[in-house]
Amino acid sequence: MWKETDNKITRSFQFKDFRAAMAFMNQVADIAEELDHHPWWSNVYNKVEIELTTHDAGNTVTAKDLELARRIDELYDNLMV
Repeated sequence: MWKETDNKITRSFQFKDFRAAMAFMNQVADIAEELDHHPWWSNVYNKVEIELTTHDAGNTVTAKDLELARRIDELYDNLMV
């Protein structure tokens, strides 16, 4: 689940291996481009950490962040079935 702290929402995702984590990141990148809203993220082996905040709104959580988070959750849920 997403956690809101310090004017951002964050979530960690775990996958079976590095390839699966990278495939997820590539799909998130496509969604981010579609929404024109890009995450801060990091990847170490099978883990992906994502932070969302809207820089144009003074680094606060906005509807853009919530929509991207919803779409990321949808993607992750579909991948984990």
